[in-house]
Amino acid sequence: MFEMMMMDTGLGHVYVENLNVSDAQQLLCNLKQMKNVVIGSSRQKTNLMLCGAVPRLLQIMTTDNTPSEILVECGVLLGSFAKGNEANKRELMEDGVLAIMMQGLAHSNLKFVESCLRFLRTMLTSPIAPTEILFQDNTVIPHMIQLLPRSPCTQECVASILANSCKTPDQQEMMFRHGAIQALSPLLTSNSDKIRLPALQCFAAISYQNKPISMAIASAMYNGESIPELFCKLMARNNTIIMQLTSAKCLAYLCRAGAIRPADNMIVIRAMPTLVRMCKKDRSVEERVDGAEVLAYLIEEDVSLQRTAAITDHLVLTLAGFIKYTPDSSHKKEQAEHLINEMRQAAFKVYASLGANEEDIRKRIIETETLMDQVEKYLSSPTVKVQLASVRCLHSLSRSVQQLRTSFQDHAVWKPLMKLLQSEQPEELLTVASSTLCNLLLEFSPSKEPIVDAGAVELLCKLTSSPSSALRLNGIWGLMNMAFQAEQKIKSSILATLGTDQLFRLLTDTNVDILMKTLGLLRNLLSTKPTQHIDSIMSSHSKQIMTAVIMILEDDHPPEVKEQTLCILANIADGNTAKDFIMSNEDILKKLTYYMRHENVRLQIAAVYCINNLVWNEEEGAGDRRAKLKEYGVQKHLQSLLSSSDTVLFDKVKTALQQFSS
Repeated sequence: MFEMMMMDTGLGHVYVENLNVSDAQQLLCNLKQMKNVVIGSSRQKTNLMLCGAVPRLLQIMTTDNTPSEILVECGVLLGSFAKGNEANKRELMEDGVLAIMMQGLAHSNLKFVESCLRFLRTMLTSPIAPTEILFQDNTVIPHMIQLLPRSPCTQECVASILANSCKTPDQQEMMFRHGAIQALSPLLTSNSDKIRLPALQCFAAISYQNKPISMAIASAMYNGESIPELFCKLMARNNTIIMQLTSAKCLAYLCRAGAIRPADNMIVIRAMPTLVRMCKKDRSVEERVDGAEVLAYLIEEDVSLQRTAAITDHLVLTLAGFIKYTPDSSHKKEQAEHLINEMRQAAFKVYASLGANEEDIRKRIIETETLMDQVEKYLSSPTVKVQLASVRCLHSLSRSVQQLRTSFQDHAVWKPLMKLLQSEQPEELLTVASSTLCNLLLEFSPSKEPIVDAGAVELLCKLTSSPSSALRLNGIWGLMNMAFQAEQKIKSSILATLGTDQLFRLLTDTNVDILMKTLGLLRNLLSTKPTQHIDSIMSSHSKQIMTAVIMILEDDHPPEVKEQTLCILANIADGNTAKDFIMSNEDILKKLTYYMRHENVRLQIAAVYCINNLVWNEEEGAGDRRAKLKEYGVQKHLQSLLSSSDTVLFDKVKTALQQFSS
C-alpha cells in the first residue's frame, strides 16, 4: 500500500533511479522491488514507463557481460509492462524492445530466453502487433523452431507466437521449410493443454489454403500415428471445447486443401458433427461463431458434405437462432452489437454454403421462418461483414430456378442489392452483389423487369470498365442475361450505353471468361426471334461487329471462343437483310469454308449451321447465295463431310445439302 501511494504521488522516479547502481547484487534487488510493484497493476506499469523505466532496462540488457540473473529480471519486467494497456504496448514497440527481445532468444541462459519468449508472446498475440517482424530476419523462424523442445515454456510460447504470426503463403512455406511439422508433432501428445492447444493452432495456421503443406501434414507420423489421427483424438469430448473445435478446424483445413477426402470418416463422422455441435445454444457466442465459420468453409464446395450437414442435428433451425440472438444485459452496448453482428454473419455464411448446390436444401433454408426478410434487411447492414455474408447467402439462394420464380417474387431483394451496387463499397462485396444481380436478371426471373427499370443497364456497363476482372466479368455477364430474348429497346439501350469502343475493349480482354460472356452478349443481341432485331442492329453496327468477328476468328483463341463467334455469324445469317453483310465479305466466307474443314467437330458444326441459315431455300435470295457459296466450294466441302461419324454434324450437313439440291 505504501509503495502504491509513493507511485501515485510521482515518486516512481525513485525506482528508476535505483536502477542506476553499479553493484550487481543491489541492482538485482532493486529490479525485484520494481517487479513486485508492477505485477498485477496496470496503473503502476504506466507510471514507471512514464518515468523512463523502459530505456533504462534496455540499457542494462544491452551492456556487455550483464549477469544472467539480471537479464532474467529485466526480461520479466518488460514482459509485465507488455501486459499493460494498448498504449504501453505501442510505447514498447516504439522503444525498439521487440528487436532486442528477439536478439535475446540466442542467449545461452534458458530462463532469460523464456522471459524473452513470454514478452514476445504477449506482444505478438496483440491485435496491434507487427507480426511480420518475425519473418524479416531469415534466422528468427528456424531458431524459434529449434527452441521448441527446450522446455514446456518454450513449447507453449513458441507455438503461440508462430500460430498468431503465420498469415501468408510465404510465411507458411518458411515455417514448413525449417521443420515446423516435425517440431510441432510431439506437442500434440503433451499432457498440458497450454501446449497442445497452441500446437493445434499452429497446424491450422500453416495448413490453411495450402495444399502442399496440408498434404505433408496428412502424411506425417508421430509415434506410429498419423497427425490427422492425433487431431481426431484431441476432438474427444473429454477435452476442452476449444481443443475440440481447433482439432476439427485442422481437419477441415486439410480436407479443403485436398489432403483428406470429404468422404473420409475423420470428416463425416468426427470433424463435421463436432463443428455442428459447436453451433448449439449451450456453447459460448465465440465458440458458436467459430464453429459455424469453420463449418461453412468445410462444406462450401462439396455437395455430399452439404447434404449431410443439412440433416445433422437440426442445423438449419439452429442457425435461425443465430440471427435472432439477443445478448444478456451484462454486455455493454458496443460489445452487444459486436456479438449480434458476429452471430448473424456466421449464420449467413453457413446458409450460403449449405445452399450452394442442392435445390431441396435451398427450399428448406428459404422456408425457415422470416429468413428471406432477414436477408433482405441485412443487405443494408452498416457492418460490412454482415452485409457481405447476407449477400453471399442471397447469391447462393438465387441459383435456384424454382425459388427465383416463387419466393424471390415475394421479396424485393433487388432493391437493397441495387442500392448497394450504386454506392462506394469494398471490391469483394461488389463482386458477390453483382454476381447475385446476374442471377436475378435471368429471363424467367420476375425481378428482371424492375431491375432494368431501376438503371441496371448503366450500372452493369459501368462495371465492365472496372480495373477488377471479376467486376468486369459480372458486368458483361449481367448484360448478357439481360439481353436474352429481350425487347428491341433494351438491346438498343445496352448497345448505346456500352458503346462500340468498350465492346471492342472487352473482346480483346485477356480474361477468356470475359471474352466468352462478351460474345454471349453479342449472340443474345443478335437473337433469332424476331429477325428484325438482327437486321436493326446490323444496319447500325455491322462494321464494328464484322471486324470483331474476323479479329477473333483470326487470333489464337480456345475452340470454345471461336465456336461462340461462329454462332454469332449463324445468328447474323438468320436475319433478312443482315445476311448480306456475310455474303459481301470475302474474308468471312473464306473463314466459314476453313472452319467447315477444321479438325474440331464443334467448330465444323457451328460453321455448317451458319451455311444452313444462308442457303435456306424458303428465304428471298437463297438461290443467288447458294450459287455464290458454290463458287467458294461450300457444296463440295459439305459432301466431303457426309462421312463424318458425328451424328449432329452429319444431320446438319445433310440438311444443308438438301437446300443446295432443291
